[in-house]
Amino acid sequence: MSRALPLVLAAVITAGVAGAALVPHSSPAAASALSARTTTAITPVPAPVDWSVGGLYAGRAFAAKHDALARAERARAAAAAADARARALASARALASARALASARASRARRLAAVSNGSPRDIARAQLAARGWSDQFGCLDSLWSKESGWRVFASNPSGAYGIPQSLPGSKMASAGSDWRTNPATQIRWGLGYIASSYGSPCGAWHHSQSYNWY
Repeated sequence: MSRALPLVLAAVITAGVAGAALVPHSSPAAASALSARTTTAITPVPAPVDWSVGGLYAGRAFAAKHDALARAERARAAAAAADARARALASARALASARALASARASRARRLAAVSNGSPRDIARAQLAARGWSDQFGCLDSLWSKESGWRVFASNPSGAYGIPQSLPGSKMASAGSDWRTNPATQIRWGLGYIASSYGSPCGAWHHSQSYNWY
């Protein structure tokens, strides 16, 4: 046998004994026994970690974080939806308001057209209706038929002018600068004068019947 062989065997045995110190679950007693037979210090390996418990805690933490993120995302989505609904409602209200305003303007334009076009009697009927005097047309017709025959340019030597025979005619300028030629302006002024002086066309007609003027 070669002299080197015993030395190689001794080295292998020593390494094996030392490696035994790294075997899991080695107890302190076993480590002491091995240490007594070798010059290499034996360090016992602690028991393996219970990864099932660690994984449980890690899983719970991950689930909690994921749940918090999901709640935050749902809250953001709900806030965005509420904001969208509020914007849509405001837009709908603005549109409805604009439509109502346009409708009111169109209605007013139609009323103005009704009292500005047509024969003087038609204009008078429309203006009487606007004042709530629809039942007064008979009295007004009798009054102004007597005064001017419903003629826009009717005048007399006293200075009275127009359908209502304003005296002087320039008084009708308070109803519009076109008082000389526009029957609607003359009628508007005449109805205002009747309202302030006699209360109604029938009141003015009764006065005219009694005194021959109004």
